[in-house]
Amino acid sequence: MAPYEALYGRKCRTPLYWMELSEKKIYGVDLIRETEEKVKVIRDSLKAASDRQKSYTNLKRKEMEFQIGEKSNSHMSV
Repeated sequence: MAPYEALYGRKCRTPLYWMELSEKKIYGVDLIRETEEKVKVIRDSLKAASDRQKSYTNLKRKEMEFQIGEKSNSHMSV
């Protein structure tokens, strides 16, 4: 049983169920293809934004080196 069925007591109605059952044409294939294309565009946009933010962060990052016996502050969260 899917979580949706357990919560609402019925099967989830996806966009494929929105079309009338009496129609002879199958719109589901086109709908799925369009949705997959939109998801790909969104993923590409998120990847580009992530890369851009990463490059900005790396510009400000400083490489730190410590010598033996040198004092430093460290914070450890538990």
